[in-house]
Amino acid sequence: MKQFAVVGLGRFGYSVAVTLARYGHEVLAVDSDDTKVQAVAEHVTHAVQADATSEDTMRALGIKNFDTVIVGIGQNIQANILATVIIKEMGVRWVVSKAQNELHGKVLAKTGADQVVYPEQDMGVRLATNLVSNNILEYIALSPDYGIVELSAAQKFWHRSLGDLDFALGTN
Repeated sequence: MKQFAVVGLGRFGYSVAVTLARYGHEVLAVDSDDTKVQAVAEHVTHAVQADATSEDTMRALGIKNFDTVIVGIGQNIQANILATVIIKEMGVRWVVSKAQNELHGKVLAKTGADQVVYPEQDMGVRLATNLVSNNILEYIALSPDYGIVELSAAQKFWHRSLGDLDFALGTN
């Protein structure tokens, strides 16, 4: 069982925290808004109202002991960046930070975020891809040049192995 902390409990942070807890992991949920903390409290291991931009507060929460910390602060870019820097400098092994745009993402990467995510942009790409193709069930972009696509197979492929289909893989 891994230990996760989710800082910022807007729609993104709430969803991440609840899903990680559903998968059986220990989750500390942190937000400065007590209403958001109360909403998530019954779904996670611990929920705390705290200021993530305070180094003393983060130290008191034992944030450095978590395997991964997700910084999901969305509206306040400054707080997002400060929390990312503080958490990373405390020695957390893996810090994932939510960015609002490409420039924000560059700043987060330069300040120590191990992974930068763009939830709104990523979901928009996935939805548009699914809408324009009847065969694409799921699409995950790995980079601008590569992605993973789950397709619905044509009936002629049903109940046949890749060997039976005699695909010529990797040859030109």
